[in-house]
Amino acid sequence: FLDRDGVINRKADEGDYVKNWDEFVFLPGVKESIVSLTKAGYLIFIITNQAGIYRKMMSLNDLETINNNMINELNKKGAKIIKIYFCPHGWDEGCDCRKPNPGMLINAADEFNLDLRKCILIGDDVRDIQAGEAVGCKSYYIDKKKTNLPEIVANILSYEKK
Repeated sequence: FLDRDGVINRKADEGDYVKNWDEFVFLPGVKESIVSLTKAGYLIFIITNQAGIYRKMMSLNDLETINNNMINELNKKGAKIIKIYFCPHGWDEGCDCRKPNPGMLINAADEFNLDLRKCILIGDDVRDIQAGEAVGCKSYYIDKKKTNLPEIVANILSYEKK
């Protein structure tokens, strides 16, 4: 499970959102890392909070366009994203899907018969990690000053070979 903003693409400034494809910028090495995971046999899901919809800063159609373009770019390199789960709700709506709640993870597990204790979650926010830990996922935190997705993927894949 990969968070999107801050893991796959450059995160918008605090209080803002990636609202259209022109604002979406892949982080260095991310495409190649996702290709490596695909080739290693991992099923890749994206789980992302998208409160910009709730705040009316973007539409569902905007999000769909961004996600479709992202998937197309990744597919061109040989990566395969199984499904994107997103939460369009605001912080105070009390939904089960907004991270740190694990609803998106549980939905993916139900839909694809996954044992979440055997899954890995990679995120750049404490809420991502809390969602993963709530269902027993091994969780990796991206601290932009210390680590990034390519480093974490390299560690996962090298550990797997041992």
